[in-house]
Amino acid sequence: MKNLTFQNGDTMPVLGLGTWKSTPGEVYTAVREAIKIGYRHIDCAAIYGNEKEIGTALTDAMNAGEVSREELWITSKLWNNAHGKGRVIPALNQTLNDLQLDYLDLYLIHWPVALRYSVVFPEKGDDFVSLSERPIEETWQEMEACVRKRLSRHIGVSNFSVKKLGDLASRSDIPPEMNQIELHPFLQQKEMLKWCAENNVHLTAYSPLGSKDRPSALKNKNEKSLLDDPIAQSVARQKACSTAQVLISWAIERGTAVIPKSVNSERLAENFRSPDIRLTLEEMDQLSKLDTHTRYVTGEFWSIPGSPYTLENLWD
Repeated sequence: MKNLTFQNGDTMPVLGLGTWKSTPGEVYTAVREAIKIGYRHIDCAAIYGNEKEIGTALTDAMNAGEVSREELWITSKLWNNAHGKGRVIPALNQTLNDLQLDYLDLYLIHWPVALRYSVVFPEKGDDFVSLSERPIEETWQEMEACVRKRLSRHIGVSNFSVKKLGDLASRSDIPPEMNQIELHPFLQQKEMLKWCAENNVHLTAYSPLGSKDRPSALKNKNEKSLLDDPIAQSVARQKACSTAQVLISWAIERGTAVIPKSVNSERLAENFRSPDIRLTLEEMDQLSKLDTHTRYVTGEFWSIPGSPYTLENLWD
């Protein structure tokens, strides 16, 4: 398995298991099966609502001798209602308690969006707090404290634009080491890829297969399916593999990590074999022509009436 290497020498497997939309009752089995297959990188988040079950799966796998803590790379994310002074470390401690771990390998600010402390998901404009009132830099100082307290070995962000990432990096004592963003052939984010390569920031691609199973409220009418794209399918036929494997391999060939989600044992095994599929320059060029700047996760749920967040100031 290829790895991404951090400046202190820590290595993160480029292929991880995504757990967004993996429901309690099925995520335990998925994590146990993934570890048996060989996955060592598990991507989590407090808002996914399944960290307790993942924690049980991790503990049971370690107790069974299937894997050691040192072999695992566990990522989680700070939710929007835990930004600001005095809020980050308690949120991380709750995640560690749920995951039954002493530390994370990577902790990310989930979105550059702040909510009132009592709000889990906003329903009206008053549920939001603007970034002028609760600046990202203030939250980031708390993230840095998590590293100093050895609660997380590395810290980063998710869903940040190049502008927000650059601004934060210029004002931090511990610069962000990761940006987890939506990345796939329909949304290639070439400017971000270039900026991160030049500034020692790693990228993780979420929704690499187009997230067909995301909630219907997040779907647009007549949206194109990435897995059904004729060019991606043609490349898959050339490689005698699945379209999903092509899309995962595409992300790895670009130097990013990738976290496809599945709870199906056969697909977990199929996805895990994706790094063995090496795409040629010609095949990468074919896929590069698919970029339509199409987001499956648009962020529109942050731009409801009365919110200080718009799609324009979210993505810059």
